[in-house]
Amino acid sequence: MAGTTTLTLPAVSGTILQSGTTVTEAQGGTGTTTGYYGFKNRIINGAMVIAQRGTSAFTQSTSNQFGLDRFDCTGTVSSKVSFVQSSVAPSGFINSTLITSLSAYSVLTGDFFVYRQRIEGLNCADLGWGAAGAATVTVSFWVRSSLTGSFGGYLANASLNRSYPFSYTINAANTWEQKTVTIAGDTTGTWLTTNGSGIEVGFSLGAGSTYSGTANTWAGSYYVQPTSSTNLVGTNGATFYITGVQLEKGSTATSFDYRPYGTELMLCQRYYFKMQGVGTSGYFGTGFNDTTTTALVVTQYTVPMRAAPTALEQSGTAADYFVNRAGANTTCSAVPVFSGATSFSTRTEFIVASGLTAGQGMFGRSSGSNSYLAWSAEL
Repeated sequence: MAGTTTLTLPAVSGTILQSGTTVTEAQGGTGTTTGYYGFKNRIINGAMVIAQRGTSAFTQSTSNQFGLDRFDCTGTVSSKVSFVQSSVAPSGFINSTLITSLSAYSVLTGDFFVYRQRIEGLNCADLGWGAAGAATVTVSFWVRSSLTGSFGGYLANASLNRSYPFSYTINAANTWEQKTVTIAGDTTGTWLTTNGSGIEVGFSLGAGSTYSGTANTWAGSYYVQPTSSTNLVGTNGATFYITGVQLEKGSTATSFDYRPYGTELMLCQRYYFKMQGVGTSGYFGTGFNDTTTTALVVTQYTVPMRAAPTALEQSGTAADYFVNRAGANTTCSAVPVFSGATSFSTRTEFIVASGLTAGQGMFGRSSGSNSYLAWSAEL
């Protein structure tokens, strides 16, 4: 029998924590009375660093117009604001979202304009909202505007029949200010704990009386701001910057939950996945020639998506895409089209005029940086 090996462990200094002990921020915890957990900030991309869709300005629409990852800007009337990733940021941050009013719009009774994120129900199920014992949460963020006064934000459920409009004050123009709002969890209503929208967190850019309610209280309607809030859309050229958005469990705002860039990107890719062309060396996936004019390309997502995408987003022209088979590139005669997807992978049809051999293996390739393929599973 071989000799016995003795393993000597180095001495450990410091305090050994017992089960259930709260871990302070200095020790890598959250600094709240809820103890340590690994997803303190339920907002994804709250520091506005991920912008897969691009860094050019987007214009608000009446549907869910996304720009920076996980945030969308919508309203009852289109084209009232633009929004874009900005490098203007408070100390400790490198990016923000800049929202700019495009006109002096007189808000009507039934109007609302918001910048928002919908948190997936699976990421906030532990809050226990909709029942006794609903957990308190704290929303914190950094804001800067060319306007001053009382502004509004809100939390709402997926059915938009429960909401909490909250107020905050911007005291000085063009100056970064941090705001904190503590909200007792809603003990009524239906709050999804599935892969649907669990909690909608939004910031009002203007709203009429239909969508304005009593500040800092739960209501059985969809209110996006307290009554008499400042309407950004009412002043042409008014600016509004926001970053460091955090929603955390507990009644105390703690320091912002900085996650590694790669981690934040993968969290975003659950909802939007983009493959950018990088010249003729860009590959979108492998597959096979289905006919002499069509090829099916299979793309594996970096992470499983929230749900199976139902459409393909692409850019450029047909000439920006190749079918590569047997060492030769054949330029596409039409832009790629959606052919099916699951939450794990997708199938895209590449189309050429002629020359393919059915059953032969191939690559779907880009022929320039103008091309990209993207899929969405946004809430």
